Amino acid sequence: MAEKDLLHLVIGGELKSLEGPPEFRDYRKVDLVGAFPNYQQALGAWRAKAQSTVDNALMRYFIIHAHKLLDPDSDADHDHH
Repeated sequence: MAEKDLLHLVIGGELKSLEGPPEFRDYRKVDLVGAFPNYQQALGAWRAKAQSTVDNALMRYFIIHAHKLLDPDSDADHDHH
């Protein structure tokens, strides 16, 4: 049986600071790398972007497990009503 597609987003941008939770310096310049059907493909895209921007310590890329945000039955969703 094929593995179910689970939406993962890869985004990145320059952070205001390396301290505390990540906050982008300019949200208009956030790099929306793309949407991927599984973690492995998202990881590949994340790795390529992270390596291409390694000279800028404030430039960071993230994998968002968007399928968890979309699932109305997930436990995380019940905590935010």
